Amino acid sequence: MSSKKDSPAKPPSGFSRRGFLGVGLGGGALGTGVLEREAEAAPAGASVAGPGPVPITLNLNGKPVNLTVEPCVTLVDALRNYLDLTGAKRVCDRGTCGACTVEMEGKTVYSCTVLAIDAQGKNIQTIEGLGANNPVSAAFVNNDAQQCGYCTPGFVMAVHGFLQEHPNPAKLTEEEVKHGLGGNLCRCGTYMGIRKACIEAGRNMKGGKTNG
Repeated sequence: MSSKKDSPAKPPSGFSRRGFLGVGLGGGALGTGVLEREAEAAPAGASVAGPGPVPITLNLNGKPVNLTVEPCVTLVDALRNYLDLTGAKRVCDRGTCGACTVEMEGKTVYSCTVLAIDAQGKNIQTIEGLGANNPVSAAFVNNDAQQCGYCTPGFVMAVHGFLQEHPNPAKLTEEEVKHGLGGNLCRCGTYMGIRKACIEAGRNMKGGKTNG
């Protein structure tokens, strides 16, 4: 008795893998052709839909600064790309890492979550406005609280804001500091040095306020 050999499975009637690929490629070419025809049909010099750049004024580090930005530009991008203030870093871009921390109206904020146009009329302070001799930056140096340094400006601003808001910064505990700086991340893991720097800066505060 002869046995039947297993025969390869046949593709569904009227449709093959080669035909499927051909349809896909043909559809792509067709789509491209449609887009090209629409582009050709658009009138020359047609205006772009949506709001354009608008003039705004930011109260930045104690001075008014005029610039022109699109309404969708965030504060961190305005600082970095329009004003060349690159201390605040654009890292996660979703209010998670704290590298873009600045102070606005005396409160620390993630500048990647604030539109520049919405920051008008509010007092904004960046690390550039603190000056090199402020006690927070000095404490970071004294305690080796930075490694690669990329997150350091955000941490300095977070520490500065935390100390400004704390009722008794000279008697801070490490647990209070850990909780207070929980919104900032350091990929190098220099948290111990940062916490020590915060405690030192708190002890060096004068009259309940940091210099700068």
